[in-house]
Amino acid sequence: MAKNYQAGVKEYREMYWTPDYVPLDTDLLACFKCTGQPGVPREEVAAAVAAESSTGTWSTVWSELLTDLEYYKGRAYRIEDVPGDSESFYAFIAYPIDLFEEGSIVNVLTSLVGNVFGFKALKHLRLEDIRFPIAYIKTCGGPPAGIQVERDRLNKYGRPMLGATIKPKLGLSAKNYGRAVYECLRGGLDLTKDDENVNSQPFMRWRDRFEFVAEAVMKSQQETGERKGHYLNVTASTPEEMYKRAEFAKELGMPIIMHDFLTGGFTANTGLANWCRDNGMLLHIHRAMHAVIDRHPKHGIHFRVLAKCLRLSGGDHLHTGTVVGKLEGDRASTLGFVDQLRESFVPEDRSRGVFFDQDWGSMAGVFAVASGGIHVWHMPSLVTIFGDDSVLQFGGGTQGHPWGNAAGAAANRVSLEACVKARNEGRELEKEGGDILREAAQHSPELAMAMETWKEIKFEFETVDKLDVG
Repeated sequence: MAKNYQAGVKEYREMYWTPDYVPLDTDLLACFKCTGQPGVPREEVAAAVAAESSTGTWSTVWSELLTDLEYYKGRAYRIEDVPGDSESFYAFIAYPIDLFEEGSIVNVLTSLVGNVFGFKALKHLRLEDIRFPIAYIKTCGGPPAGIQVERDRLNKYGRPMLGATIKPKLGLSAKNYGRAVYECLRGGLDLTKDDENVNSQPFMRWRDRFEFVAEAVMKSQQETGERKGHYLNVTASTPEEMYKRAEFAKELGMPIIMHDFLTGGFTANTGLANWCRDNGMLLHIHRAMHAVIDRHPKHGIHFRVLAKCLRLSGGDHLHTGTVVGKLEGDRASTLGFVDQLRESFVPEDRSRGVFFDQDWGSMAGVFAVASGGIHVWHMPSLVTIFGDDSVLQFGGGTQGHPWGNAAGAAANRVSLEACVKARNEGRELEKEGGDILREAAQHSPELAMAMETWKEIKFEFETVDKLDVG
């Protein structure tokens, strides 16, 4: 390492490494997993991260004399070993709340993960967790409706909601897409959805899809007597186009729209959440692109941070993975960030990857959405893992039923209600799940066929991003 650069890092250490600092209630706290370059002491790496993500630069500048950097600087106040990893360490950094624009998750992330991830003193850097002070949380709008208001609007109580992503996700005409929606909803699902990459392609322009889907929703409601919905994806190339699509969904009387919050961006997401709040619409959030950011165990941003940011930015649903399906996800870690979506207070719990106490105050909760490679045999585990305040979405696990979409939906509904009933009777779902499903299948040929169809389908792969436990 060049001598002048080494000197700069040491200067960071002198100013930004403050092991005697006691964080304030108003500080935003962050935990980074740091992997430094060989030969750079931990304290200097931690100080460099604190500096580069707050007030520091590579050289002393004269304009530092025009402000009080002691007031504004980030402080690396603690270092911990990463269990089972001799190369990396945790750096805990406290940031004064005045560094961040009120209600702007864009500004928080720009500050904390903007330039520092390209810093040469680092091999890898991962933002593991953030503690947002309650003073900052009260400046954010949060979910447009929240769990309880959504249940009241949809008249769904006492169980998880059932959904499905329409398949194939691309290639259907608008009319055939609407037919698939109708069959799923009339068969027993509460909700269906556009997939993340369904926008306005040549084979199915958005306005045509919206109209045929609205017809399907209304028809299924009339036939079943239940409130139904479909997540109409309004993600678009410009904010103006996004709002145009949202307005049309409202004109059609649809209760819920959808946004891809990472590819669309937090500016668009917060604006859309504010629009939904003002217009009485629910907002479903897809996490497309998340694994690009969160899957590497040593570099990027953990999904628990993205989930917290989404709750603040605004959304009534968020995809969380399934633990048991086709997508990456450790059970304890998933439960850790599901708590961050739904609870009012989440205590520190390293066994779930939660590094800080998090007080959410009175902010409404977000439904956890389990989606990706799940079928009826997973139902006992899903109900156990996610509880009632969730949406269980079976795409291929509905529409892959040999008898069609309606039969697949009926199988899912019967299996869900059987599991909820058994749980309420005190039975242990994950131990007795097979028996519970077989008992229900005696009265449901649709469920019996679904169980036969998917009895051999499993997704048994080792988890890539594991919790750091010794």
